[in-house]
Order: sequence, then structure tokens, then C-alpha cells
Amino acid sequence: MSTDQGSTSTDQDQITVYSDYVCPFCYLGKRSLEAYQGRREDDLAVEWHPFDLRGHKRGPDGEIDDSVEDGKDDAYFEQVRENVARLREKYDAGEMLDLDDLPDDVDSLSAQVASLYVKTEHPDQWPAFDDAVFEALWVDGRDIGDVDVLADVAETVGLDGAEIRDAVADGDLRDRLQESFADARQAGVTGVPTFVYGGHAARGAVPPEQLRRLVEGA
Repeated sequence: MSTDQGSTSTDQDQITVYSDYVCPFCYLGKRSLEAYQGRREDDLAVEWHPFDLRGHKRGPDGEIDDSVEDGKDDAYFEQVRENVARLREKYDAGEMLDLDDLPDDVDSLSAQVASLYVKTEHPDQWPAFDDAVFEALWVDGRDIGDVDVLADVAETVGLDGAEIRDAVADGDLRDRLQESFADARQAGVTGVPTFVYGGHAARGAVPPEQLRRLVEGA
């Protein structure tokens, strides 16, 4: 579905994207970026950086504590539903599930650990894995917090499911992921998706035209 690259090469024009798999606007922003990429004459690589959308609710044990107040009431979530529905139509993403049809309380932490591992160890296969994780949640309604699901998703793109299971359980890799989250906060990222190019940023599922202006300055 995508031409995303996990590469850090400087030989190719590149945009940085901060995202979290459980964010509906990250899925929609990905669709917008794909549309922009498809209109370009030259390839545009994507440098992915993970972001923990619910990090402020994550306890010392790594679990999400839903009792932590975040100021997001019913009116907020109703506005989110309306915005998702509008952008789903705008970006021709009719395959995307309604928010109410998703599994309850999906935690993306394990998926981001797996994605970081694939990006590091199998960079050529990372774009397909990234796509497949997004689609597993937002199209198929699967719980990407479940290591069995992640192993199955990995196998669909030619990766070893057992290798992914080991990666998800790797404490050092989880520590690296937490460092990446901290780096994102230090860089001033407060929400996702955030697109960064040439020192400038655009936040949210912005349209392809805005991504073009971000990258091309016109």
C-alpha cells in the first residue's frame, strides 16, 4: 500500500514522521502521505519515529492506567469520530473501521517494539510490516497488542514470527523504545502524526497539498 522507507540515507529526499499505531489520524495521515508520494516525480523516503500517544497514562509497570485523568470527555471523542469520518471520506479510506468497531483498550507498545526491531534488523521489510500493522488494526480490527497477532502479521510479510516474539520480549529493545519516546518529546513533539521536513513541521492528518508545501515550500 505504501512506498515508505525505513532508511536514514541522505542520498534521497526524506520526511520524518512521528506516529503511533493506535492513532486513527496516523492511519489517515499515512494515506495522505501516500497520496502526496504518488504525485511526486522523485521518491520521498520516510524516516519513522515512534511516539507513545498514551505515555502520560502509562505506569511504572508499562501498563496503561485508564484512571489517569487526561481531560478527554465524551464531547472530545465525539469530535474525534466526526473528524475521522470526514477525513476517511476525503482520503478515500473507506476500508477503515469505525472507532467503535475496534477491539477494546488496544495498547500499541508491543507493536512499536516489534516495528523498531524490524526497522533496525530488516529495514527493507519494514515498510511492508508497518503497513501490515496499521491494516491489522484499522482494517481487520485485530488487537495489535497481542504478540500472537504481531507474529502472524510478521509472517504475512515474510518475517519470522518467532523472531518477532523474541523481540517483543526483549527488555533492552523496550528500553531503546522508551529512549525514542523521550527523544520525540525533547524534539517538541506533543501529538501525532507529526511530519517534519527541513526544520519545519505539520501536525495532524494534513492533506497532501499541505505536505507538498511542507516539503517543496510552494
